Amino acid sequence: MKTDDLREAYLSFFESKGCVRRPSDVLVPHGDPTVLFTPAGMNQFKNQFLGVGPIEFTKATTCQKCIRTGDIGNVGVTAYHHTFFEMLGNFSFGDYFKREAIHWAWEFLTGKKWLGLDPTRLTVTVYLDDDEASNIWNKEIGVPVERISRCDEYENFWPAGAPTDGPDGVCGPCSEIYYHTPGAPKPVEIWNLVFTQFNRVGAPPNNLKPLPKNNIDTGMGLERTASVLQGVITNFEIDTLKPIVLAAAETVGQKYELEGPSGRPLRRIADHVRACTMCIHEGVQPGPSKQGYIVRQLLRRALLEGYLLGKKDPFLSQVVPMVVEMMKRPYPDLVASQEIVQNVIREEEKQFLGVIDRALPKYERLAQKAGKGGTISGKEAHDLHSQEGFLIELIEAMAARDEVKVDRKGFEACVRDHEIRSGSGAFADSVMAEGPIDAIRKAIGKSEFLGYSDETGTGKVAGIIAEGKLVNDFAEIDSAAPIGVVLDRTPFYGEIGGQVGDTGKLEAKSFVLDVTDTQRDGDLVVHIGRLKSGKITVGDEASAVIDAERRAGIRRAHSATHILHHALQTVLGPNAMQRGSKVEDDVLRFDFAHKQAMTPAEVIAVEREINARIADGATVKTDVVDIKTARERGAKALFGEKYPDLVRMVSMGDFSLELCGGTHLSNTGQVGLTRVISEEPVAAGVRRIVAYTGEKAIESVRDQDNLIKQLQQQLRAGLPSELPAKVTQLQDELREVKQELSEYTKQSVGIESQKLLAAAEIVNGVKVICRKLEKITRDQLRAYVDELRGKGGSVALLLAAVIDDKVALIAAVTKDVQAKVKASDSIREAAKVVGGGGGGRPDLAEAGGKDPTKIDAALEAALATYRKALAE
Repeated sequence: MKTDDLREAYLSFFESKGCVRRPSDVLVPHGDPTVLFTPAGMNQFKNQFLGVGPIEFTKATTCQKCIRTGDIGNVGVTAYHHTFFEMLGNFSFGDYFKREAIHWAWEFLTGKKWLGLDPTRLTVTVYLDDDEASNIWNKEIGVPVERISRCDEYENFWPAGAPTDGPDGVCGPCSEIYYHTPGAPKPVEIWNLVFTQFNRVGAPPNNLKPLPKNNIDTGMGLERTASVLQGVITNFEIDTLKPIVLAAAETVGQKYELEGPSGRPLRRIADHVRACTMCIHEGVQPGPSKQGYIVRQLLRRALLEGYLLGKKDPFLSQVVPMVVEMMKRPYPDLVASQEIVQNVIREEEKQFLGVIDRALPKYERLAQKAGKGGTISGKEAHDLHSQEGFLIELIEAMAARDEVKVDRKGFEACVRDHEIRSGSGAFADSVMAEGPIDAIRKAIGKSEFLGYSDETGTGKVAGIIAEGKLVNDFAEIDSAAPIGVVLDRTPFYGEIGGQVGDTGKLEAKSFVLDVTDTQRDGDLVVHIGRLKSGKITVGDEASAVIDAERRAGIRRAHSATHILHHALQTVLGPNAMQRGSKVEDDVLRFDFAHKQAMTPAEVIAVEREINARIADGATVKTDVVDIKTARERGAKALFGEKYPDLVRMVSMGDFSLELCGGTHLSNTGQVGLTRVISEEPVAAGVRRIVAYTGEKAIESVRDQDNLIKQLQQQLRAGLPSELPAKVTQLQDELREVKQELSEYTKQSVGIESQKLLAAAEIVNGVKVICRKLEKITRDQLRAYVDELRGKGGSVALLLAAVIDDKVALIAAVTKDVQAKVKASDSIREAAKVVGGGGGGRPDLAEAGGKDPTKIDAALEAALATYRKALAE
């Protein structure tokens, strides 16, 4: 069975059991700060497991895109570890439990209509004292006792070790299913059935309290099960992964063999490129922190594998088309972003290869210092890693080649505080604990949003959050920290989808609250602000009034982003897709995919197209449709955004159709005017346009007009068109003055140099000059050096000056003196004295320093160096 067919068979099977098929959550979960990436299928069902919000369904099935980096060292080494993988899951929220979960798993695995696996090759494990699960497997399914293993809480409990080690909260035993592929050395776990039936409270014993409703959370690895069905002993041999491995082998110029020397590196390359393709497709850019850091490190690790195989040029982007080909059936949007992904990866490759070239000299100095058999310290390796971007694996590989060791433990100690963790353990804590927002959601489900049609409205105070805690009332006027207030109904827009939150007031007979920001948490709208008077209490009826003028500016800017998106694709082509946005009061920031800077002509063409569509006064309409219908109609969606079953589809005339939950105008003419203010790079393959709309756009025109008038007055130009000629005239005059000044400076330097030579100390026939020069530029300092070396005969010198409140040093010797003393030796000693450093060639060296008060001492140190060397 092909991998794509297995995915569909699983989802269809559980649909036949009454489970609702849900789409995969995005890789970067919104509103969950506890994880960097979605690590498991259960993430998107947090509210269902906690029993908060409206009950839409009680059982579900998904195929979830996941990323885990906790076992990154095992990728490519073991048969089954990946960074990106897909997890097939079926879930129950107080519906079915152990019996159904076990029976359905067995039916799907062994049933002739489904997978048809040989039952004799299946074994199971259960928790140590879970007699219920063991009896179902043995007495109802018919699995022999000898093929049922009982394991402790660290093997068969979720979270692992929860009864003894915690944390408190929802937990339960689990049962794992293993399959032994013919020829494989050992069975492989393909399915884990988690029975969440307890609430852990405190330390053992008797700390597992039965839940009022039992839940099911199961996960079956898509790639692992595909390897079983296809009779291969590693996931990297399945139909959707081996072609990627072979594509990697071709681009690197290596032959792929499972057990060959290049096998592990090629598997790692395939895995990491697949993971990065999925991440970049969803808008995650390589960067220095959080998700971006993970993507950057995966790309660099993959590039390193090729580098160590002899591939010194960018190659990872060439593997992307095969990734897209293998993944496009379940994720067809990948096709549209393929070029974007390739551009981002290619730029990151170029950058890292540049890092390697720049850092090699530093590594070579460390290796030379350590010597053969010696060790590069953990701190030295960490400095090379953090300051130059060298991966520790690259340091170790090169050190091994040079017969040098690396203190890996010392390195890990240096980075331990900054270690980025991603995995299921972090998510466990977020499911266990019910925060204040969850408690409010449990009480009211969601906030009804009135703001599409109204700018005022009334609602009941459903919750108050102060200092991170849920409180029943609050009376601290102008408190240092703002509070959060949730209403059951509100016209305030909570920040989401790039549109900033509204500001305004909440007013009632008993209080007035200034709202300075509005945020969104799921379907709850949280008004953030300070109490100006009275006392606010849960249950109060309040009038909610937004700042209407500010909202109008936001609506103008938001509608303009849709028009801008259309204009960019009209001018630059369909690949100029949105990668993010920020919409404020008459200001918009729009990020889009494009591999190079826009030309001035392209920027003008985009601005012209925007304002042409504004002038059309096209009708802006909003329709609420199901997501499938929206996609069939061609509505643009932002990759990496999770959309509900019913979506708002915003159309503008016949030129723009996008999925959007923001607030908009009723026709494009209401934007008034849009001006592009800047176009700049944001990340590899991503550009950013900042534009003004409405009053801010008009103000920018006024400001420009005023600037031109000021320039006309200062340059005495009668018309704006005369300004370029006036500037050219000034430039010519300035050039002539500089030439005259240069001639004067040369004459002055020549005269002063003769004085310095006349006063020089003679040591063994060499004129030694160590002097401080006043009120001088860096270029003039160098001119003195050229003059003294050119006309002084045998010379050794060091000149100093204070430039921009810092010490500037320059040392030089003539060629006939280099055999005895080098300029770099003298300047090294002088730089130490003034708290600086530098270097250069034997005949010429420059340095800087922080302490001008010690220049005289530095000159003495340089003079002493020259005297000693020349006297020998």
